[in-house]
Amino acid sequence: MAHFLPRPLHLLAAMMLLGALLAGARAAPPKPVLLGIDGEFGLDNSTSAQAVELGMRAAVAEINAAGGVLHGRPLAVVTKDHRSIPARGIRNIQEFAAMPDLVAVFGGRFSPVVIEELPTLRQTRTLFMAVWSSADGIVDNDMQPNYVYRLSLRDGLAMPRLLASAHRRRLDKVGLLLTNTSWGRSNAKAAERALERQPDMKIVGTSWYNWRDASLVDKYQHLRAAGAQAIVLVANDDEAAILVREVARLPKAQRIPILSHWGVTGGEFVEQAGPALQEVDFTVIQTFSFFKADPARVKRFLASAASVSDVRRIEDVKGPVGAAHAYDMTHLLALAIDRAGSTDRKAVRDALEKLGPWRGLVKHYAPPFTPASHEALGAEELLMARYRADGVLVPTRD
Repeated sequence: MAHFLPRPLHLLAAMMLLGALLAGARAAPPKPVLLGIDGEFGLDNSTSAQAVELGMRAAVAEINAAGGVLHGRPLAVVTKDHRSIPARGIRNIQEFAAMPDLVAVFGGRFSPVVIEELPTLRQTRTLFMAVWSSADGIVDNDMQPNYVYRLSLRDGLAMPRLLASAHRRRLDKVGLLLTNTSWGRSNAKAAERALERQPDMKIVGTSWYNWRDASLVDKYQHLRAAGAQAIVLVANDDEAAILVREVARLPKAQRIPILSHWGVTGGEFVEQAGPALQEVDFTVIQTFSFFKADPARVKRFLASAASVSDVRRIEDVKGPVGAAHAYDMTHLLALAIDRAGSTDRKAVRDALEKLGPWRGLVKHYAPPFTPASHEALGAEELLMARYRADGVLVPTRD
């Protein structure tokens, strides 16, 4: 025989069960929205992935303190290390793509890794935020629709600015010293296009070096012998430090200015170059400097960075462009997630094209992206910088 509770007790039990279920629902934390980083964390002497992580975590701390996204869901950062090896990067993208709560992946410094990842990004329709890599082909990738957005330098802008800086210094005969990678080839093409608008300038020669070459001075001397008044260098920290040490050992009359792409700023370049850096005329292109940014926004960034790291001052930030770019891109992505009302990557991708004006740390975006442009930065953001004696990168007057 079935046993039933008396009607009042039956109702009371149902109400108690409902109350318990509601209490449990209130106690369960909201599910986080995931943002990935595919970076070169394990590469010796590299600090670029860590700079991207710093910028993202500082922004995430602010966004979560303000209530997160999608009416209360916190953002969380997931990191994966590709160690500058494309095969590792491809595997990372595949693993990120399989995460149901992951909205987008932020990339690191190395353009060749990202370029090799593009087919996997296309196949998996994974939303990719390029916040350091600069090769033109990363965004100019023929994806339809394009899942790659960049808040970073572009080689098609970098090379004209480097050549213009040389021209302003009356260094109109330049030699190109380039890494033998897709990043180097991207810059070679950009230099050729830039010369069409710089008729007074001439590239007297192009020398190529390979990653992990132990010496670059012979290639430097070949360009100087060809008539170069300055060297335009496309290198990362390791090879650039080798070149600086070698040039510093030359007689002063043989030390010509070096105008560098920004890969050098993503590692322990200053420590590797040592005192030789102050013996060489060395400048580097940047898109941003904390020393030129709005003081109130810098103060806010530093406060947020201090809550997630040991950064307290501008001088503590290694790889400032990576940190600043990732910080602004994380805020923009959060706005797009809320606009989309979903973590669906296609919906967020579409929302990024429809954001309105927003004032960030790097600039006022008006707007950051459109259906016709997935590049957030332009030529007006570019500047040249030089390392002080204490190793801090500061803007030059050029």
